[in-house]
Amino acid sequence: MSAAQVPRKESPISRYPTNGGTGLRRWRIAWLLALGVMISYLDRVNISVAQQALHHAFGLTTVAFGYLLGAYSWTYAMLQLPSGVLLDRFGLRRVGVVSSFIWSAATFATAAAQGVVSLFSSRLLLGVGESPIFPLSAAAVGYWFPEKERGLPTAMFDAAAKFSPAVGIPFVGLLLIHFGWRFSFAFTGVLSLLYFAIFARIYRNPSDDVHLSAAERAHIQGVEKLATASSSPSSYSLGYLLRQRKVLGAMIGFATYNYSFYLLLTWLPSYTVAGLHLTLAHAVWAASVPWFFAGIIDIFVGGWLVDALIRAGHDAARIRRTVLLLGMVCGLGVAGPAFTHHPVPALLSLCVGIGGLSAAAPVGWTLPGILVPNSSTGKVGGIMNFGSQISAIIAPVITGYLASWTHSFAAAFELAAFLLMLGTLSYAFLLGKIERIDAPQIEAIEA
Repeated sequence: MSAAQVPRKESPISRYPTNGGTGLRRWRIAWLLALGVMISYLDRVNISVAQQALHHAFGLTTVAFGYLLGAYSWTYAMLQLPSGVLLDRFGLRRVGVVSSFIWSAATFATAAAQGVVSLFSSRLLLGVGESPIFPLSAAAVGYWFPEKERGLPTAMFDAAAKFSPAVGIPFVGLLLIHFGWRFSFAFTGVLSLLYFAIFARIYRNPSDDVHLSAAERAHIQGVEKLATASSSPSSYSLGYLLRQRKVLGAMIGFATYNYSFYLLLTWLPSYTVAGLHLTLAHAVWAASVPWFFAGIIDIFVGGWLVDALIRAGHDAARIRRTVLLLGMVCGLGVAGPAFTHHPVPALLSLCVGIGGLSAAAPVGWTLPGILVPNSSTGKVGGIMNFGSQISAIIAPVITGYLASWTHSFAAAFELAAFLLMLGTLSYAFLLGKIERIDAPQIEAIEA
């Protein structure tokens, strides 16, 4: 075979239409969403790296630190349902601009905290600012991408939540070691403020983007026409959605995933120090390994592979359901550290666990755009994220108590695996087949 005949290796995104076909402006939006999630998770992970520094500064105990880790999620969870309504009512751009400014201010406030009260208050404000980010991202993908292409852009912003701690834990750790914990928060505050400016400059719904080509507009036709700032007559009421078995199944399953996710996001650096007996300098690098693996699996399995199989003609609902359930089963690997104190097998087990969950997560985030029309995706995304953030609240707190009582993280990992089994059953029997739920009667539709 001559050099000219050697097939060119394709990247996942190169398998999609190029500017010669439909254009790539929608991928600009996908990268924007991924950047926002990545920066927002830097704001979240920096607190987990700073445990020893905050203990010296404010005298926080292990239990108190568990409450501090979960404080962000209190307001985040409370605002999930309202943020979904606001997104459907006022539009993604308005809500995104306001929220990114608030979370920037909250990160600077953390850097300036003078006591435990101000520290907790800044974390509560961060939850307010970041509460719309995942429902917004899920809704934006629904507006900008036809259903057969949603896997990869969803995986991009979901994988950013994994790559952020993979990069952020060692990076923030180095900043903390060399410059102190206040500087590490101030630095992430600057990044958040820059994202506020970028989002305000770039994001538009397809119907408002004057630079969107006619070919690309035609490619996404049928989803962009619903990307308006106000609720349409087909917007399902929040009460109706909360009564739907599929919506509840999606919420419960995603909540159990998020319990394991936040257990690792908030406590993994502390576990590598206390459970694996590593120094802080080594622990931050060890803690980043499972997150790098998770991000790669997220992109290539939950995103590219799912879309590739669907484009090849396989049944979309069956592919998504298979990846969702198999990913949750592989997630049981999070229990591995309960049975070993050696770093290599413990980290390998965590890689399998968080890797499986990362394959399933993009499928989970495509559910709002599949179960309901785009005019209601903000609400479904809010319902799912509300349930997941209840887990985000209790996971750090319960782990703090268990670690304090048992002087070990084994019970915390075992509990996470048990909850994942319940979540798998919820996906299998409550969510069932991944398809559009029945349209409500007229009295269940918002005017």
